[in-house]
Amino acid sequence: MTTTTHLLHRRRFLPLFVTQLFNAFNDNLYKNAMVLFVVYSIYNSEAEEGLFSSIASLLFILPFFLLSAVAGQLADMRDKASIIRKVKACEILLMIIGASGLYLAWKGIAVDTIAIPLMMFALFLTGVQSTFLGPIKYAILPQHLHKDEVLAGTGLVEAGTYIAILAGTILAGWIDVEVAAVGIILTSIVGYLVSREIPAAPPQGKIEKVDWNIWRASVKLIKNTMDNREVYYAILAISFFWTIGAVLFIQFPPLAKNVIMASKEVASLFLVVFSVGVAIGSVSINAMLKGTVSARYSPTSVIAMGAFVVAFYFVARLWATDQPTELLGVTEFLAWPMATILLLCLLGIAIAGGMFVVPLYAFLTTRVAPEQASRTIAANNIVNSGAMVVGALIVTILNALGIPVAEQLLLSAGMCVVSAWLGHRLYKAEVAASQKQTFG
Repeated sequence: MTTTTHLLHRRRFLPLFVTQLFNAFNDNLYKNAMVLFVVYSIYNSEAEEGLFSSIASLLFILPFFLLSAVAGQLADMRDKASIIRKVKACEILLMIIGASGLYLAWKGIAVDTIAIPLMMFALFLTGVQSTFLGPIKYAILPQHLHKDEVLAGTGLVEAGTYIAILAGTILAGWIDVEVAAVGIILTSIVGYLVSREIPAAPPQGKIEKVDWNIWRASVKLIKNTMDNREVYYAILAISFFWTIGAVLFIQFPPLAKNVIMASKEVASLFLVVFSVGVAIGSVSINAMLKGTVSARYSPTSVIAMGAFVVAFYFVARLWATDQPTELLGVTEFLAWPMATILLLCLLGIAIAGGMFVVPLYAFLTTRVAPEQASRTIAANNIVNSGAMVVGALIVTILNALGIPVAEQLLLSAGMCVVSAWLGHRLYKAEVAASQKQTFG
């Protein structure tokens, strides 16, 4: 029996794995069902659709910026399993709120005054939930697994999360919104029941007092984490990458509807292709680096990503000159001229992005002490989300000014240049640290 299959039969791992799987699935099912329904069934203006998509992304990201410092402290200073159970119990309530908004919107009842605000509030709470679970899902593994099982356990959690994200994203594009409303409530209940089986994971090391002052705790956490130059540049580079990703994800639904003239199923397909590409890039770069933690290929990878974004932009512009007159389903879209080129450009963006960002995460866990892991991840989440909030605000402003969504793609391409510079600085810091260690 391999280590992987062995873990899937053990209570010290299986409930955590399944809980995380349901959590990622439900988040993506709700978020994508909400955005796709509003973009395709409520609004009929590219500017309004882009504005809604950017505000939705902003609300989901904001809790990571505001609460990650507290979440990281709690993960290191309290029983991690207890935190998971409490958060999953709260998820039932927030999904009831979100489902109520979806139902009212589906029925056309008080859409602008009640339904959309309810859905947005639930999305914000979903971000709060993810903020508190984020630092725990990896930091808890060394407490429950043997040393030779941690790598396999981490890989399973990554794989399960990836599969769940794909499943939630695909399902959101294909099922009716009223079915999604029922599904998110049922999934949250099952997730809570499974979380009750996770074994206790008490704090390790010295227990410090939790600082509930959000601003002070965030500044202190970032300051303490940024002392290491490799971690410093890794966090900055990751932040710019996810800012680019956030901008692209905001643009996909309105771009699919108004430029590509494609249905919500095709918009869902775009998100799936992006996720698959990141996974391919992750596997490829791990093979190229042969397990070594290095930013050697990061600058080249993100420059390639920028080139694919520019190519995607030009294909979208050409597509707009010969637009369909009605929304295309998946079959009609795939049969349309240049559809294959468009998807290949999108896949190239994602593969290059995965090759860029995956090695950078390894710096966060290999360059700090194990007892600081949760707080390092939390510091990364704060800086990442702050950068993504800025990106979402920029897109919101561009939409408010009436800048076409296709033209906004060039913003992502420009940010790739900054990411490449940060990747280069990280590699220089990596080489300097290696030489210092070698020569003493």
